[in-house]
Amino acid sequence: MKVFRGLPNAAARAPCALTIGNFDGVHRGHQALLKQVRAAADRLGLEAAVMTFEPHPREFFARKMGDLSKAPARIANLRDKLQSLENNGIDRVIVEHFSAHFAALTPQEFTEKVLVEGLHVKWLMVGDDFCYGARRAGNVAMLTEAGKQYGFEVVTLPTVMNGDTRISSSAVRAALAGGDFAHAEALLGHPYSISGHVIHGQKLGRTIGFPTLNLRVPHRPALSGIFIVQVHGLSEKPLAAVASLGVRPTVEDAGRVLLEVHIFDFAQSCYGKQVRVEFLHKIRDEEKFIDLPALTAAIDNDTSIARDYFAQRAGALTATDRI
Repeated sequence: MKVFRGLPNAAARAPCALTIGNFDGVHRGHQALLKQVRAAADRLGLEAAVMTFEPHPREFFARKMGDLSKAPARIANLRDKLQSLENNGIDRVIVEHFSAHFAALTPQEFTEKVLVEGLHVKWLMVGDDFCYGARRAGNVAMLTEAGKQYGFEVVTLPTVMNGDTRISSSAVRAALAGGDFAHAEALLGHPYSISGHVIHGQKLGRTIGFPTLNLRVPHRPALSGIFIVQVHGLSEKPLAAVASLGVRPTVEDAGRVLLEVHIFDFAQSCYGKQVRVEFLHKIRDEEKFIDLPALTAAIDNDTSIARDYFAQRAGALTATDRI
């Protein structure tokens, strides 16, 4: 899969079947849309392409207003989003920098400069509530008329449902915030995880008996707290662990978000390695403790809860094998 930061140069502007969106989490609704894009690209002999945005448009406007609380929490980092798009058969992703200039494009300018001249779109799928251009002035009806003028077909995808629930990034965020990983998995179509490269931390964990591997989380995540997890990428089988995702209020006041993972019975160095942390169960919310002994006692309790969880799961799997 080819990834472009901004519109491709002229030599790389092959005609494409395109869809546009933030694709945070690449949930089952997104997957249904991407499947249609892939099928249209195959049918028409085009590349299957996605245009997405960085930062999220709502994050851009929240920063502009000086109120980041209005920015949406992120389900996935850019690396995980790109991997999911590739897994769904996309040939090309355009990561468009969402800026004041881009936000000011009129619907007509967006059509001409981005869709027609920039991407050579021949087939375009959007959600039935899609809006575009400055002040979200463009809608599906306008886009359809523009397609007739410039020679590209516009197709809409109705809302995808999971029972009575509309599958959306907002629904996934709500499930994650509530620690409902079974519901999140039903919406996503796969277990929830975060991937990244292991970085050096303060080395505090090893001094209190709980060494951790650390992953930087560049955006406000959709969940926080203490979790039972398993780590992929360091051995043939996933490794049982307990994790903290948040701002570590007891030991730091900078507000930096970090994912710290304590893997049970594991002593290998893994700095620089890429791992995927799969979330299984929430133990508790993040807390600020009065001192390190209190923090250590809490971590010890969290670890015991996590070990019991894995022991019970192993027992359940063994019982299933006997049936």
